[in-house]
Parts: sequence; structure tokens; C-alpha cells
Amino acid sequence: MSESATGEPVNAGAVADSDMGVDPSMLLSLRGVTKHFGAVQALRQVDLDVPAGQVTALVGDNGAGKSTLIKAVAGIWEPSSGTMYWQGKKIDIHTPKEAALLGIATVYQDLALCDNLDIVANMYLGFESTKKHVLDEITMEKRTQQTLKDLSVTTVHSVRQLVASLSGGQRQSVAVARAVMRDAKLVIMDEPTAALGVSQTAQVLALIKTLASRGIGVLVISHNLNDVFEVADRVAVMYLGTLVSSGPVANYTMSSTVELITTGVVSRAA
Repeated sequence: MSESATGEPVNAGAVADSDMGVDPSMLLSLRGVTKHFGAVQALRQVDLDVPAGQVTALVGDNGAGKSTLIKAVAGIWEPSSGTMYWQGKKIDIHTPKEAALLGIATVYQDLALCDNLDIVANMYLGFESTKKHVLDEITMEKRTQQTLKDLSVTTVHSVRQLVASLSGGQRQSVAVARAVMRDAKLVIMDEPTAALGVSQTAQVLALIKTLASRGIGVLVISHNLNDVFEVADRVAVMYLGTLVSSGPVANYTMSSTVELITTGVVSRAA
């Protein structure tokens, strides 16, 4: 059993035998989730709750299991054991399509955008709107403009801009707007501010806050603790495949979080 940032014990390895202990108000809950690749144990009995309308920051060193965890939630890799709950109901996610149908959207570092297409085409790629078997360009353009406006994305001058012409922050905005337009209830973001400048980082952090204010749950992986403490409502710390601590961001300091990331525990003196 590990300790939280406040020194309280956290039972990160308990497996729920039933729905008991799962808060139905939580958007996503994981109980006892494990994942192994042969002899390699990537996740060890992970318990995690992600509420709607809040930003949960998932932090940890390289190899801690963060990417494996979000890929399990996104339907890329099935957990070896454990249970996932969506709005209090037990679910099994086998494919990314099943995750998307639930309302789980993942924005990876590569963003999966096509540089040679404009913003509208990227927003609707694979989900094109048609009218009498012809692309309904007017409807798609209007909805794209409205979605960006609703998310307070003001730096994009035209939705007909090629994605190749956009900055890193603008690209993040388009990728997130695409998820929102497809009725995502949970948006997972993998290192959204990596390699961005100061102004672009501020733009992305503002977008994350806007998502939460709209009642959307946000799960953010980040190595940048300054960004974490800027936007997070909750923090979850992983260490060698184990979730060693989670709770409201007010329970954590920068130093206690670093100690959890590097050692898996926090000293009483911290």
C-alpha cells in the first residue's frame, strides 16, 4: 500500500469484486486493471476515477504505464484483467470504434491530421456530411466554424486553411474540436503542449479549461508539471505500472508530485 501526497494510505491494488465502490457519478472508473505483454507487466492493478467536467492529469516518468493505460481506455489494447465502468456501468472496450461510440476520444501527439487538407475536411474525415449523394460543404463549414467558436478558438482565420499552414497550438485546437464535434464525453490528450511555444501552450491550456467548463471530462498526460498545476482539478501519479496516488490537485505540491513520480512514495516530511 502506498501513500498519497498528504501521507494518507492509498489502496491502489484493490480489485472490486462487484460494482460496490464505484461512484456512478464518475464518467470513467477503472478497477484492478492490469496489462502484460508476455513477461512484462505494464499495468498493475490500477484503480482510477475520472469525473465529468474536470481535468484529471495523469503523470509519471517514462515507462510508468501512462500510455498503456490510455490505450486500454481508447480500445487499442484490451486489459489483461480488471474492470472498466462508464457512468457507473460495467463495459468492455475491444476497439477504438467502441470507445468512440461511448464518447471517448483520444488526441495523440501526432494529432492524426492530414496536412494537405483544410480544417473542414480534417474535422469531417471519414464522417463526411452528404446531401443527395454530394458532399454538403456548406453544412460542414458552418458546423466547423460554430464548433471552433464554442471552444473559444479565435486564432484560426479561416476554416478553409490547409492544416499544413497552422501552428502547433492551432493544430491541437482542430484535433480537439473534431473530438467535441463527434459528441465526445471524455477527451484524452497525450502531451498536448509538447514542443509548443509559450503563447501556443497558453492557447492549448485555455482550450482544456474550456472543455471542462462544458461538462466534458479531460484526461491529460503531461510531463510538464507547471501545465498540470495550471489546469488540473485532479492528479493521478503512476510509478512502474502502478497508480500510487490520486486525488484533488489541492492535495499535491510540486515537490510531493516529483517525489511520487521518481520514487513511488512521498516522505512524511514532505
